Amino acid sequence: MTENPRKIFIITGMSGAGKSQALKSFEDLGFYCVDNLPIALIPAFAGLIHTRRYLKNVALGIDIREGRFFKDFVRSLDNLRKLGLDYKVIFLDASDELLTQRFSETRHRHPLGKNIAAAVKEERRVLADLKSRANKVIDTSRLALGELKEIISGLLELRRTAEMKLSVISFGYKYGIPLDADLVMDVRFLPNPYYVPRLRSKTGLDAAVGRYLRGKPGFGSFLKGYAEQIKALLPLYIKEGKSYLTIAIGCTGGRHRSVYIACELAKKLEAGGVSVSEYHRDIRK
Repeated sequence: MTENPRKIFIITGMSGAGKSQALKSFEDLGFYCVDNLPIALIPAFAGLIHTRRYLKNVALGIDIREGRFFKDFVRSLDNLRKLGLDYKVIFLDASDELLTQRFSETRHRHPLGKNIAAAVKEERRVLADLKSRANKVIDTSRLALGELKEIISGLLELRRTAEMKLSVISFGYKYGIPLDADLVMDVRFLPNPYYVPRLRSKTGLDAAVGRYLRGKPGFGSFLKGYAEQIKALLPLYIKEGKSYLTIAIGCTGGRHRSVYIACELAKKLEAGGVSVSEYHRDIRK
């Protein structure tokens, strides 16, 4: 029997975005976790991972306190590749407003040691390149701990193949665009069921809302064309080394149009053999 490949995750991101909670989730899932590992020690730790069987599944937490070493970050991780150890980088993010609020409420000192709002902006600037290199960005602004663990559990289902894991999220523009969105589609061109009295209290999960939207001119051609466009793009993303893709579908409030289209889009993509998860961020608001 072929031995299952090692799973190695590098957990990083904005201070206050939930790195410690993410590592705890990995620990609960049976991973060997190391928080705040100095980047300079990654080569030595890579050797341990390669030789020790009990280090089969590993999650490493790295944050802004290692900021001066970030220029050597990619070079250090190359040691994992050279040893035949594949890894994924997960970047945790949240809105500036929420991060500032979290530090203010807990009275914790920001690692950069500045005024909190200024420190958050500076940290975002410093980490911009690392965020662009990440395999997956997770926006924790509105996630409960259980939801974060559910997302992490989904990531662990990835196999070392050319498959891409897709997440389709519905949202309301009045509550902001999801920070972890790779592709954003605005569906406010469709008539809003909110202004139909019999549909106002319903959501895009209700059959009546679906019938209403399907009857609008251009709906069918839009949905078919958008699903085909995404399928055509997947090989290009995979070629660039991207393993996860988050597609955000937005309407005004995130209860009717975006929810129904997200559901239908997920069905079409799944019918084409794509692995898809579905999440409706603002449906209860």
